[in-house]
Amino acid sequence: MKREPSVTGVKFEAPGPGPWEVERAHFMRPITRFAVEPFTRGMPRGFAEGSERYGLLMSHFKPAVVNGFMYSQPVIHGAPEGASGPPPKPLLWLLLRLHPQMRARIRQSGRVFEGKLWREDLDRWDRVDRPRATEKNLAVQAIDPAPLDTEALIAHLRRAQAHMEDMIFLHHRYNFAAVLPVGDYLAHVTEWTGASPGEALALLQGTTPLAKGVATEQLEVLAGALRASAAGREALARRDDPQAVLDALAATEGDVGPATRAYLDLVRFRTVGYDVSDKTGGELPDTLVRAIRAAVLGDRGDRALAARDAKEKALRERVPAAHRARFDDLLREARHMSRLRDERALYSDSWGTGLGRRAVIEAGRRLAAAGKIDDPEHAADLSLDELIGLLRDRGAPSAAEISARARWRATATLADAPPWLNMPPGPPPPLDVFPAAARRASQAVEAILQSLSKESEARNTATTVRGLSINEGVYEGTARVVIGPDDFGRIQQGDVLVTRATSASFNVVLPLLGAIVTDRGGQLCHAAIVAREYGIPGIVGTREATATIPDGARVRVDGSAGEVTILAPAPERSAREAAL
Repeated sequence: MKREPSVTGVKFEAPGPGPWEVERAHFMRPITRFAVEPFTRGMPRGFAEGSERYGLLMSHFKPAVVNGFMYSQPVIHGAPEGASGPPPKPLLWLLLRLHPQMRARIRQSGRVFEGKLWREDLDRWDRVDRPRATEKNLAVQAIDPAPLDTEALIAHLRRAQAHMEDMIFLHHRYNFAAVLPVGDYLAHVTEWTGASPGEALALLQGTTPLAKGVATEQLEVLAGALRASAAGREALARRDDPQAVLDALAATEGDVGPATRAYLDLVRFRTVGYDVSDKTGGELPDTLVRAIRAAVLGDRGDRALAARDAKEKALRERVPAAHRARFDDLLREARHMSRLRDERALYSDSWGTGLGRRAVIEAGRRLAAAGKIDDPEHAADLSLDELIGLLRDRGAPSAAEISARARWRATATLADAPPWLNMPPGPPPPLDVFPAAARRASQAVEAILQSLSKESEARNTATTVRGLSINEGVYEGTARVVIGPDDFGRIQQGDVLVTRATSASFNVVLPLLGAIVTDRGGQLCHAAIVAREYGIPGIVGTREATATIPDGARVRVDGSAGEVTILAPAPERSAREAAL
């Protein structure tokens, strides 16, 4: 097994044969030890079940953790473990036509497109799995871990971790229902017209309502109640402690109080990331207050939605006449399914992971009080077995060792991890040997993978960063560099968010923004979807924005050119604050 060179003095060894690629879309830093098992078990299980249902030849991504960083390896149905690439073209041709299981998957793939199976799955999501996930999350949420005795807390930790795994499984089970129709549309339209993925995806604006905020329906009800209530508006306008503002709203008579409580019940325990180290909405009261205020002011997405119709007409005219009816159908399917992309996260693992965090932090509070760890947050850097051992006073890692783990997780970044282990990933198989149904599915999946992660290769300078443009237009404002949830409280209305990447749970702060800039992600990343929904300029996949743009600097985001230019340095006060 090949060893890779050390990075910052830490050795990275491949967890098995074949190529392993570092995960860049979700985990910008090392994952916590508590979250390793739920993610590495739940994700591939859900992925594999979804790929089988959709007749795909790629079964799943096999995850592994190396020095805390998540790596993955594609597992192709019927291929040997650790395969470095597709077999020779003649052999692949034979396998696709003679291998019984491959033939069965290809037949299923044809049925998927003929019957639009994703519509059946969306119906099941709406009627069965989303209500069931909500019920399960609320059942775990109803158990307050604070008053539990030690053994009851241990039982709750076990349940919370198992629940996390179930919710991660559910998220990934719906992967292909959520993205295959979008990839199918994208692959065909870019081939017919020569349009960029960004041009094609612009027509999906307005189809992902959850991109405008967590618990969108409840937030709209609360905003409507506040507009009709002088007492509610007075409570919201208070400038004291944000938690006091939320408490005052929850206690307001009439419709405001119940609407506030319903909203908070749904956002309180959702994470703003993907790990139990990431804070939940309830830990960010200032952010919630700002989101409520923005909702009361109204929706900024309507102007962008009006412009979408003109873009659709222009792009449709570029489609050859013989394909226009099919263009209409593909676009209709992509729009119909687009909302599932965010919903499957916000109703499953975003919530389940937040509930896992609550249990872990309660255990951490007790362990810190007993002097067994230095900070309650460090409990996340323990496996479940280690947590149980410390809670039962049966020995486990020392506080010094646990602090070292926490320090590595807090300071290490993707720059500290090799992009691949053993060897770089091989090229995708040649599509011209695939039967028609398998070729269509593979083209759709490849379009999605490219649009999720393919970043700009344009050169950056000390004053300008370049990336993939989301929406035309120019916006000037204050850059707010957000590395983690602790930075959310500094976001002001109209700021330019500069961050490594966003997740669905970032949605709670997004109504405040004038523009979005990210280091990571492609045209289908979460930040790109949000920028389209709001019609605000967005530049994604710059690679270096957080390292180049100072917090508090005045910047211009040019959506037409795909550039972010530093116009003026951060004011002295802001620079001092950023250094603290």
